[in-house]
Order: sequence, then structure tokens, then C-alpha cells
Amino acid sequence: MRRSRVLALVVLSVMLLARTGRAQSDSDSFAWLSDIQGDSVLAWVRAQNQATLGALRTYPGFDTLYTRILAVLNSKDRLAYPTQRGRYIYNFWQDSAHPRGIYRRTTTESYATASPAWELVLDIDSLAAREGVTWAYAGTDCLPPEYRHCLVSLSKGGGDAAEVREYDAVDKRFVEGGFLVPEAKSSIGWVDENTLLISSDFGPGSLTTSGYPRIVKLWRRGTPLAGATTVYEGKESDVAAWAGSTYMQGRMLPMIWNGVTFFQTKIFLVEDGKAVLLEIPMDADPSFVGDQLVVYLRSSWTVGGHTYPEGALLGTGYRAFRAGGRTFQTIFAPNDRIVINSVTSTRSNLLVSLLDNVHSELHRFHFQNGRWSGSRVPAPELGDVGVSGLDPTSDRYFVTYQSFLQPTSLFQVAEDGSLRQIRQLPPMFDARGLEVHQFEARSKDGTRIPYFIVHRTGMAMDGNNPTLLNAYGGFQISSLPWYSGMMGTSWLERGGVFVLANIRGGGEFGPSWHRAAQKEHRQRAYDDFLAVAEDLIARKVTSPARLGIEGGSNGGLLIGVAFTQRPDLFGAAVSAVPLLDMRGYTRLQAGASWIDEYGDPDKPEDWAYISHYSPYQNVFPGRRYPPVLFTTTTHDDRVGPVHARKMQARMQSMGYRTYLFENTEGGHGAGVTPEQEALMYTSVYAFLWKELGPATTSSAHP
Repeated sequence: MRRSRVLALVVLSVMLLARTGRAQSDSDSFAWLSDIQGDSVLAWVRAQNQATLGALRTYPGFDTLYTRILAVLNSKDRLAYPTQRGRYIYNFWQDSAHPRGIYRRTTTESYATASPAWELVLDIDSLAAREGVTWAYAGTDCLPPEYRHCLVSLSKGGGDAAEVREYDAVDKRFVEGGFLVPEAKSSIGWVDENTLLISSDFGPGSLTTSGYPRIVKLWRRGTPLAGATTVYEGKESDVAAWAGSTYMQGRMLPMIWNGVTFFQTKIFLVEDGKAVLLEIPMDADPSFVGDQLVVYLRSSWTVGGHTYPEGALLGTGYRAFRAGGRTFQTIFAPNDRIVINSVTSTRSNLLVSLLDNVHSELHRFHFQNGRWSGSRVPAPELGDVGVSGLDPTSDRYFVTYQSFLQPTSLFQVAEDGSLRQIRQLPPMFDARGLEVHQFEARSKDGTRIPYFIVHRTGMAMDGNNPTLLNAYGGFQISSLPWYSGMMGTSWLERGGVFVLANIRGGGEFGPSWHRAAQKEHRQRAYDDFLAVAEDLIARKVTSPARLGIEGGSNGGLLIGVAFTQRPDLFGAAVSAVPLLDMRGYTRLQAGASWIDEYGDPDKPEDWAYISHYSPYQNVFPGRRYPPVLFTTTTHDDRVGPVHARKMQARMQSMGYRTYLFENTEGGHGAGVTPEQEALMYTSVYAFLWKELGPATTSSAHP
């Protein structure tokens, strides 16, 4: 694109802002961008996209980056991650021939071979072409143990809202006259082959202020959805009332999760058409395995004459608990550095992922002869060990292992617990000469903040290495090592240094690590991130001009705070699908559901601390902010594109060099098709290399 064309597009954007902004209130002259798909707004978005791509395509390696990234996304050597249902393994697959994807299956025996014989179940590309709708596959839920009756979710453009259709997995067709749920942010659980437990948009008054369902109904086959029987109603001020079910000892156990806040949930069992409260703490997570109820505690709990610590995992007989018994066994208790990351289960085994100083390991626990016992699953160390392909009717499952430099491996675990490797992703980038270390930074209050760093052996500590710092720091979500062919080919292989920080707000050290950065303590997460940046500079790994930062969603908010609070530390910033306007976030998409994490800006006492970090309210003219790239998607119905749009418009009006790229599809992510995702990620890496400069000779790939 010629420079004159780029300038013309930028001028058009500014004209649209000037013309439309005058109609808005003085408090937010860019509120007009909240009209998600308004004609003038989309014209502005198209102009921004073209200007952004026009500028980034001047980077000489843009086309090479795109080709490499698309090759990774379309590679036939990618792992086909398993979903186990009875004798079949299911998998959703996208490639150049199927950009929207195909849902397919093979037998368990065939899957374990080098070349599985895949059988087509549903072609999303063909369905989209036939119906003239840009469908994105959003998941399938099938009724055990036969797994014939299925519910397929289809999203228009990749958002959270989806249409749900009943599908016959034996005949491989949608069921004529079967269950059909209109587009909504629904949740559904099978009760039996003729009955669903469902929460959805049932019309005016049926949603919460967060935009999620608050009413749960029992819906019987052959009756209209409007005639379904109400089982439970949450409050409009709640986050949501979700419907679901779990398979326990040969039957479905219908359940309701009433999220009063994001972290406080009332859980009900549906028995004889009535909702019965499961009497556990509202911030605890239950699991069911064999005849046992398992409870993971996020705060201490005094029950049955004992006090159990936060982070503990407890077990008791389900029937005894329902009868009033409150005697628990401690399955696992944490310490300062070893905590539970996740809990899942098979038919009779409890699978617990632990983090030991942010290093992952998997343990298997079993209840027998009145006692719980467990042992570590013999997976590789010093990486991320995960569980895949669980089937509640079986004790077979799959284990994944990956690290920054080790391609993902897939292990199959048999009924007897024996483990064998059946797949390994071939190297997607050249990792020769790369190494991984774990360091610590001291945050403002003295807390030790660990971080991983990936760099080339013999890297010169001269402050001249292009470095990309990433973190998340929210919602008790842990940031763990992962293998990324895209990041490897686009950054590491070209001499870049990658850093992953384990800041507070995440779950790396248990519930207290999260609570330490919740609400009025939110600034601690940002202080942690800034401390890691300062530590990298002090060690002369990099320098401010060579340090880039990147994060998505809550991590996108983190990036916005970082570059507005300490612009002197960074040479470039990428804020993906971000929250940025924390004054108005509760009124955008699902924002009200996160008040328990950030606080309520409509309360003066909460706005008092939110106002100190909200990026949209803390960007000012006359500062020296680094160049920023904002990325989002039009169909993001979780965070929404408005945050990125308004921040771009505000900073652009102040004369700052910022860029916006908004994919028209993709929901809360990067796109639906590999081509859409490749263009988004290419824009990110081209921007980073363009702003941070090439790797030096000492750190570049030989």
C-alpha cells in the first residue's frame, strides 16, 4: 500500500472521529465507538485496519512471517487432541482445506497408531456454505454412556453466544425435530436422552446484568422451549445461573451453578425436578469420582469440628454427605510453594495437577478400602503436564507434556495406570542453542516474583537484546510454560528473548496469590510486572528501547496499565482483546461479571483505587508513550472491541503513534480461520520487530 493511501485512511479516521465525536458527551467523546456494528463505526474500523496493515507491511519480513505462521497453523503434523467417548476418539481439525474445520472421529485403537483412520462426522465449512452463515464450531456435548445423543454449538463469527442443535452421532446428522436452542449464551446439561437442563435467554427479564442467563429450566423432548419447567431462578444482580450435569456411577447428575459473584457460587443438585443446595463453601469447587464427593477449598473451612486450610483437597462419601455427614479425609494439603493447579477425574481416579514453584506435575489419587492414596504420574519434569481426553465411563485418559523448547508429547494411560507415549509434535522451529532459566524479581513490597526466560546460549548481557515480556495475573489463572511453534518461528528463532512472568493475581501459588491482587490490591499485579521489567533491564538482558510487552484480555489491561504508568520502561506494547476503560467496563459485554475481581467503578470507594490505574482515564497528551498495537475482534461478546477502539481513538487524537487491528470474526480471540489468525499474529510480530529492531549478531540465530 502506498504511503499516500495510508495517510488518506488516517485522515478519514480522524474526520469520522471529529464528525461523530461532537455528538457525544464531554465525558467520553469516543463513546460512539460502542455501536459495535454501526456503519460509521465499521467504516472507521476498516480505515484503521488498512492504515495498520499498510504501516506494518513496510517491515521487510512481513510476508515471510505470515507464510511461516500460516504454515504452523495449517501443519498436518499438529497434534490431534483427543476427546474420548466410549470406543471413539473425537477431534476438531482445521487446515488449509478446512479453514472453518471438521469434526471427526476414529477408534481408540486406530488413534494409537501412526496414521489414524479418521471418519468425518461434521463439516463446518460445508455447513456454512450451505446455510450462508459464517459458522464457527463452538463444541459438542454428548450423553454417556452411549454417546449417540449430542448437542452441537455453532457460533456466528466465533462469539460466546451460540446456536445449539441436537446431533445423532450414529447416523451423523442433525436430528429433525430434535432439540434446537436459538443463539444465546446458553448452558445445557443432559438429564437423559429425552430431557435437558437448560439456562438460556428466555426473553425479557431472563438475563443478569452481566448478560448471562439467570433462569434454569427442565426441557422435555417434543415440547416447545417456551413451555419448559422452571427449576431455579437467580437474581438479576447475579453473574449467572448455569445448567450442566455430571456422570456419576452410571447416571447423570443434573447440577446448577448460581454465580452470585465471579468467585462465589451456590451449587445445586437437581433431584425430582427440584434444586437442592450442595452445602459446601461458595468459593469451593466440587468433583465427583466413584461414590465420593471431592471438594477443593479456596479459603479455610471449619466443618465437622475441624478447620481445613485454603488450597486443601478433601474427600467424603457422597451419600453420607447428603445424609448430613461432615467427616472428611484430607487428600492433599498445600505448602508455601506447592499448590493445586487443577482437579479432574475419570471413572474412579482423581487426577490432580500440582505446581511446585511453577513447575507442573500430575498425581493420581484413588479411594479404596476407606482411604485415599496417591502417586505421581511418571510424566517428564520441568514443563507443563496436562490431562486430555477424559471419559467419565472409563479410567483411560491422555496426558500431555510440553515446555518452551520441548514439542508437545501425548501419552495414553490405560485402565491399569500404565503410560506410553503415542505422539510427539515434531519440532515447529529450530530450538538449537536455546535455553530456559527461572529467575526472581523483587516487587515493590518485597514479594519474590518468579519468571521464566528463554534465550540463546551465550547471549551477550549488554542490554541490546530484543525481549518480549508476557504475563496475565488475574482470576487465579496460572501462566505456565508452553510450546508455541508460532512464537518460536516468529520470535525465538530470529534471536528474540521471551519472558513469562508469574505475577500475583494468578494461581501459581494458590488462592492467596490471587487474592493478593484482587480489587483494592490490584496495583500489586502491576507492580510485580514492572519489577520484572526493571529486573531484566538491571541484569542487562535488555534495555527500555528493546523491551516489548504483550498480554491478552486481563493481560491486555495489564499492558495498558504498564505503558501508561511506566512508559519509560518499554519500547513497544501489544494489548490484545483488552479491558482498558475500567470506568465503564461493567456496562460493556460481560463486564459486570468481573466486579468480584476488579471492584465496582460505580461505587466511589472502589473507583478511588480503580481510577489510579484505568488506562483509558490515565492516558494524557504530552507524554512519551511507546508505540502500541491494539488487537480485537468485532464478534468479541465477552470483553468486546470497544475498549481497544476507544483507546486507539483517544491516543490517536492526542497524536501518539498507535495502531488498531480488528478481525471481523473470532470472538474473544484472534480469528476463526487459520488465515484470519495468521494475519493477526503476523501483525503482532511485525510490529514488535519493527519497533524493537533486529537481533544483534551475538544473539541472532547462526
